[in-house]
Amino acid sequence: METLVKLKDVWKIYQMGEVEVPALRGVTVEIKRGDFVAIIGASGSGKSTMMNLIGCLDIPSKGKIFLKNQEITELSESDLATLRGKTIGFIFQQYNLMQSMSAYQNVVLPMEFLEYDDKTSSEKADRILKMVGLESHMHHLPSQLSGGQQQRVSIARSLVTDPEVILADEPTGNLDSKTGKEIINIFLRLWKEEHKTIIMVTHDLKLAQYAHTLIELKDGQIVKIENKNQVVKK
Repeated sequence: METLVKLKDVWKIYQMGEVEVPALRGVTVEIKRGDFVAIIGASGSGKSTMMNLIGCLDIPSKGKIFLKNQEITELSESDLATLRGKTIGFIFQQYNLMQSMSAYQNVVLPMEFLEYDDKTSSEKADRILKMVGLESHMHHLPSQLSGGQQQRVSIARSLVTDPEVILADEPTGNLDSKTGKEIINIFLRLWKEEHKTIIMVTHDLKLAQYAHTLIELKDGQIVKIENKNQVVKK
């Protein structure tokens, strides 16, 4: 399968006063198109740092990151923003919805940034909200929706520009187990039926078992890569 994301000897070092704190230390990994990947590890293992780098929200201190064969550190900020906007859909634990906007308006927002015409935006938003089961709630504000419904809006918003990669950071962290299972079922449908590449950060090992590939981090390093076919210990 084609490699969609590649990290090559990636380091991320934060300067804390006079002390250097490495959050990632020499990470090398490839993520194939159409895979469902779970990044796991204890708090402080580097999961969120790795997610931010994969999502082009940050750049490495050392090493190289390739997204669709383009090295992100060589791109201008505007070119990087365009690549990110067209390639990656983000889903966060905190939903990050605009509280003054309806579910429909939140979903339409990314298309406004990418200058879709109104007719296309409306048709895509209607279809995606129906797909996640919110057609009867599309004009509700976030405050009028449950946590699970808000996360469905977040998923719809991430899908509306038809990204190749879905990045999900603790997507069920604020949800009860029943609602969390419903969200995972949406991910599984996106992976199996829509052939999306899904990369999910989670501390929940039960949740991670739904993924095809597990990447385990410890102290900023990959200690194990496991998929349904093989296990590679680092």
